[in-house]
Amino acid sequence: MYTLYYVNGACSLATQTVLHELGEPVEIIEKSQAKNFAEINPVGTVPVLIDGEKILTEGAAVMIYLLDKHNSVMLPKGGEARDQAIQNLMFSNATMHPAYGRLFFIAQNITDQDAKTEAFIAAADSISALWKVIEDQLQDKPYLGGDLPSAADILLSVYSRWGEFFPVDIMVGKKVKEMTQAVINRPSFQLALMEEQKQVAA
Repeated sequence: MYTLYYVNGACSLATQTVLHELGEPVEIIEKSQAKNFAEINPVGTVPVLIDGEKILTEGAAVMIYLLDKHNSVMLPKGGEARDQAIQNLMFSNATMHPAYGRLFFIAQNITDQDAKTEAFIAAADSISALWKVIEDQLQDKPYLGGDLPSAADILLSVYSRWGEFFPVDIMVGKKVKEMTQAVINRPSFQLALMEEQKQVAA
């Protein structure tokens, strides 16, 4: 069984969803409940996946590890399809995630209200532009992965929920809305949400 360290609603939610898609059992532990999390991951971020003696960090790397290990169709084995899948995953992890991260930084670090409002607007505009890139890619298919969701689709669907926590207007196109809602409605995603909520209630 895998062990996954997480923060409620964070990108670790995508890792748990992937594990459910793979049908793999996982024990989830909220980061704050770990007595020695700084030793497990000195960077302090989630997800952290424990697989036997292995400690795996960085969400995109963890997903590639899992999908390759379990021969998942969500990550093609080679050729242009694999190159595109990895590019989509890295866009999600290294471009879209930091764009949303700016919202959290602004909320926590800017105290002047006018400056905060301006920063929120600028960050939201940047995020909207990135969603337009995804919208264009979805014109001829339901998911970035084609007929089935990829790891990138799952990550993006987690991020799509974050805007509701901030006073911003993020523009998301019709195809993106359909894709993210379809992923969120999947049993794997709903199970991941339920497992996190069970931990909160415990």
